[in-house]
Amino acid sequence: MTSSPTTHLSLLSASAPGKFHPSPPRKLCVIASLIAALSPVYLVSGCKSSGPPPGAGGPQGPLPVEVTTATSESVPIMGNWVATTDGYVNAQIQPQVSGYLIRQDYTEGSEVHKNQVLFEIDPRPFQATLDQAQGQLDQAKGQLAQAQAQVQLAEINVQRDTPLAQAHAIAQSTLDNETKTLQSNQASVASAQAAIASAQAQVESAQLNLGFTKVRSLIDGVAGQAALQVGNLVSTSSVLTTVSQLNPIKAYFYISEQEYLELAARARSSGSADLLETSASIPLKLTLANNQVYPEPGRIVFVDRSVSSQTGSIRLAAAFANRNNLLRPGQFGRISAQTQVLQNAVVIPQRAVSDLQGMNQVYVVGADHVAHVHTVQLGPQIGQNIVIAKGVNAGDFVVTEGNDKVKDGARVAPQQEATTTASNAGQAPKGNNP
Repeated sequence: MTSSPTTHLSLLSASAPGKFHPSPPRKLCVIASLIAALSPVYLVSGCKSSGPPPGAGGPQGPLPVEVTTATSESVPIMGNWVATTDGYVNAQIQPQVSGYLIRQDYTEGSEVHKNQVLFEIDPRPFQATLDQAQGQLDQAKGQLAQAQAQVQLAEINVQRDTPLAQAHAIAQSTLDNETKTLQSNQASVASAQAAIASAQAQVESAQLNLGFTKVRSLIDGVAGQAALQVGNLVSTSSVLTTVSQLNPIKAYFYISEQEYLELAARARSSGSADLLETSASIPLKLTLANNQVYPEPGRIVFVDRSVSSQTGSIRLAAAFANRNNLLRPGQFGRISAQTQVLQNAVVIPQRAVSDLQGMNQVYVVGADHVAHVHTVQLGPQIGQNIVIAKGVNAGDFVVTEGNDKVKDGARVAPQQEATTTASNAGQAPKGNNP
């Protein structure tokens, strides 16, 4: 009768009662292999060597992490604001007389100077008015000369006939008539003088209007595009172009009320009365749209009179030297300035901070190589570092690499980073490297 595989397994198990054989004898393994060949479902577990099954976790050592030292530094706080450039002075060029444009005497977008002729208006009507006023002036002068001659003749007659009338050589009525004639001629002289003054005023007005047919620039600057072309009828309300003074140039920006108070406090600490006198103590830096820093520093030249009740901000203007006219009105940029300095601020790399459900956390390694999680309050960011307002002390060792694997209370093997946040950073507590 043939034995079953179960019978042979029982015999193998009973061959040494009370003893456990982790490694069965070779002969028994051969027999078990034959039995397994007869029965494929049979598993020869006794032939396997002792030890933990594959994949079973054994005892693990401390988790290797990189740490750095939280440093205490004096951190300058920089404010950054969006700015828009504008001309230091923007003069709208408008004619002072009405007429037809007959000439444009400047190149659009070019530099112009004060009193330079930009446009010309047809001068013929104004020349005719001047000629007419000049004719009236000449006529009034002729009338004055005639009245003055008549006055002189009347004075002679009165002086001659006065003693004759007193001697009753001539009738008194003759002297009275001559006296009335003198007074009338004197009134004609006064009237002629008034006519001359009026005609002179008309001449001067006509000369001014004739001069206004040449429209001139009021300032030195860059002239913009012509708003009206040659042949257009213009009036005193027409804007022909705009001339902007670009050296220096202004940049307008808005800052918050808190930033304004910080800047004002810094101005007072430097001995300045207000922000308008802080060109040396608070230099401004302008970053252009291409992320290039403008080489010339700026200074505050305007502070608005009030803070907006809607936005809580106040408008400021900075002036920048612009010798080559690189900056033009309407450009956008960013103005930055140091608003304050945080003394003894705790600084760590920003990558050491983890965000867990809205809470900022940092793992701090103690002298016992145990990592503890600290909930921190963040301050301003400085490059790749960040200020910790609360939760970490200077000199603490914070985890910068591996903090996503660390658990609170876990034992770690800290390794000091190659670079630290400050030159005075200490050495990390020595740990066991894996």
